[in-house]
Amino acid sequence: MGRIFVCAAGGCVIMNLRMQYKDEGKSLIMRTDKHTALKLRLQGMSYLEIQRALNIPKSTLSSWLSRVVLSPYAAERIQKRAAACSRAGLLRRNKNQSELALKRKLHRMSEAAKEIGSLSEREIFLIGVALYWAEGYKRVMKRNGRELTCHAVSLTNSDPSLAQCFMRFLQEVCKVSKERIRADIRIYEHLNEEKLIEFWSRALHLKREQFGKTYYGVSKSSKSKRPFNILPYGTIQIRVNSTDLFHRIIGWIEGVKREVEK
Repeated sequence: MGRIFVCAAGGCVIMNLRMQYKDEGKSLIMRTDKHTALKLRLQGMSYLEIQRALNIPKSTLSSWLSRVVLSPYAAERIQKRAAACSRAGLLRRNKNQSELALKRKLHRMSEAAKEIGSLSEREIFLIGVALYWAEGYKRVMKRNGRELTCHAVSLTNSDPSLAQCFMRFLQEVCKVSKERIRADIRIYEHLNEEKLIEFWSRALHLKREQFGKTYYGVSKSSKSKRPFNILPYGTIQIRVNSTDLFHRIIGWIEGVKREVEK
């Protein structure tokens, strides 16, 4: 490729044919890409798929292909892919949101746990009274219409941490010796009795002989609250045979009621 010299009015005009050939080659490539893009579009490919295949901006593809009439097959394929991409994007967003929510939850729980700090005897006292108010046996026992003179302190629950908290209340606040405390467990038939007694014995620091009879079949109230497989340790009843302590705890509950009702 050389140059052509044309003389006019005493001067020379130089035309560089190399630039002309370069522009024509670029135009030829563009026409080839546009033809390929059109072919892919008619096959039902989305702008994103064509962009990835040919490395052509989506804005360019839109200007080329926006007026292309698609066959029912191609239109359906694009619509299905768009729906699939939308679902995938929604799933990714939900997953990210779930992960962020979990991190926020764990952070808030960790920070909140630090706010509790160590518990004073007064705090354990109030916690124990509240626990008995919620979970303890409070009904006065009667026989032949007359109130009995003997009552036991009794609390039943399936949560080991709650049971440990009540044990601290009995021993640290009520000054009940550990030897006076008795326990009964209630379990489902598929659970291992000895393993559960061993578990509760370690959790509450009670000796094997302090456990009474094991009852099979969780109470109706527990069944209505949760399925059996969410009670892996059954339920435990913590008992102290003390009428005096029973009446004191009931009195403490009444005292709390009066304060909150002011």
